This record gives sequence, C-alpha cells and structure tokens, in this order.
Amino acid sequence: MPKTEAILSFPVRGSIEQIEEGDQFQPKFGPDGLIPCITQSAETGEVLMLGFMNAQALSETIATGIAHYYSRARQKLWKKGEESGLFQHVKALFIDDDQDCVLLKVTVEGDASCHVGFRSCFFRKLKHLSADTDFSLTFIESKKVFDPRKVYQSR
Repeated sequence: MPKTEAILSFPVRGSIEQIEEGDQFQPKFGPDGLIPCITQSAETGEVLMLGFMNAQALSETIATGIAHYYSRARQKLWKKGEESGLFQHVKALFIDDDQDCVLLKVTVEGDASCHVGFRSCFFRKLKHLSADTDFSLTFIESKKVFDPRKVYQSR
C-alpha cells in the first residue's frame, strides 16, 4: 500500500448525501490507497492521460497547482514534468459523484503528456469495434511531439 505523507488533511467522509451532493471535498481512496485521475487539456478537452494519486499526490497537486501522481510501476510519488520538463499546470480539479475519481484540467509545458512522446497517452484506438475484431490498433496521432530518448536520458 502506498505511503501517504499528505501536506493537506482531507475531511472525513460523511453520509452518502454529503458525499454525493454536498459541498465539501471528501475523496475516497481505494483499498490500495489510490484514486484514479483523468487528465484533460484545459484548452481542448482532449483526454491526455489516466493516472493514479495517493493522498500525498492529491495533496501536493492541490497545494502547488502542478499535477503529481503515484506511479504503481515504480511505487513512488512523481511530479509530472520533473524529468521531462513537461509540467502539467492544473487549472481546475473536479471530483465525480461518489468522490472516488478525480478529473484535472491542465495546460502542459511542451504540449505533450505521454512519456513515449505523443501529446496524449491515448494516441491509438481499436480499429474494429465489433465481435469479430482482430484487435488491431490505428494511430490517431501521426507524429511525436518529442523524442523520449533525448528527454529521459537517465532511464
């Protein structure tokens, strides 16, 4: 379970009515200590990525205005852009009705959010959406915004 050393202390979750229709932020983290976070371009509405946050990542995002996430693969907190310079500046934070999913609207330095070089992490789509699909993918972004080998030289 991810350790949480949040700089902000989130309110205790209240009744279903308070959670679903109340005016206080009461995020619900899963049993793994994480909450999913959808990240969207504030300018275009384009979905840029899906990440996860622990209490510390959510707290630091709110306090600094820069998106922070919890990497399940690396088991650590990371500030988006700390290696690449592609910082995500949070313009708005939304919470869903159950308060168990966060949506960030961001502007991005460098105009890319995907660690493989594309603008969006959702740069492919399923070509045939049917029962007889061959599971092939179509690229919806034709070129990369940056070369990840140059940006992430320490990897």
